[in-house]
Amino acid sequence: MEYVRAFIVGGAICVLGQILLDRAHLTTGKIMVSFVIGGAILHALGLYQPIIDFAGAGASVPISGFGYALAKGAIEEVGKQGFMGAFSGGIKATAAGITAAVVFGYTAAVFANPKSKS
Repeated sequence: MEYVRAFIVGGAICVLGQILLDRAHLTTGKIMVSFVIGGAILHALGLYQPIIDFAGAGASVPISGFGYALAKGAIEEVGKQGFMGAFSGGIKATAAGITAAVVFGYTAAVFANPKSKS
C-alpha cells in the first residue's frame, strides 16, 4: 500500500506540473522554481510533513521535496546557530542530493556524448 500512496501523490505532483506546462505556458525552469518555493512554503505552514508521512518518497523525491528539505534544514540551523544558520542549513540538508545530481549529470554527459542544438 505504501507504493500505491507514493505513486498517487508523486503522480499528482507530476500532473500538476504537466497542467502548468500545457495550460499556463510556463517554462520548465519557472515550474521547477515554483515547485521548490511551493515545497518550502508548505513546510513553513506545516503542511508538507504530513504529506511526506503519508506518501514517503512520492512527496520527498519530486522537486517540491527539495524545497521542503531546504526550508527544513534552514529552520533547524537557525534554531542552532541563529541568523547565520539560515544560509548554511539548507545547503547542509541538501548536500547529498546536490552532489549526486552533479556527479550523475557529469557521468551521463561523459557517456552520452551530448551535442548542442543547432
